[in-house]
Amino acid sequence: MKTIALSSIAHARSGDKGDAVNCGVIAFKEEWYPVICQALTTERVKTYFDGVCLGDVDRYEMPNLWAVNFVLHNTLGGGGTVSLKLDAQGKTIASAMLMMNIEVPDDFPVN
Repeated sequence: MKTIALSSIAHARSGDKGDAVNCGVIAFKEEWYPVICQALTTERVKTYFDGVCLGDVDRYEMPNLWAVNFVLHNTLGGGGTVSLKLDAQGKTIASAMLMMNIEVPDDFPVN
């Protein structure tokens, strides 16, 4: 197994809904979607954002879009109108998510 940055196989987009952050992770290639599904469990995302996400993490798979969508509850310190904890719209979460390292087989093609 080798470790790669999630950003080498996917892009992401995030935003807020009150105190929750929505973050979609989209594979660059269809064959990379199962790798993302396996690597990005709710437990892994919750642990990765420990201290930032104080609530539950929900996960929604969207195979037709090669995407996984996460909702991170209780993440923005009450929401953009009450806190500047991260930013008013939670857009930084996607960038942070893409910095996560994931494990892939040694022969996994990343180009």
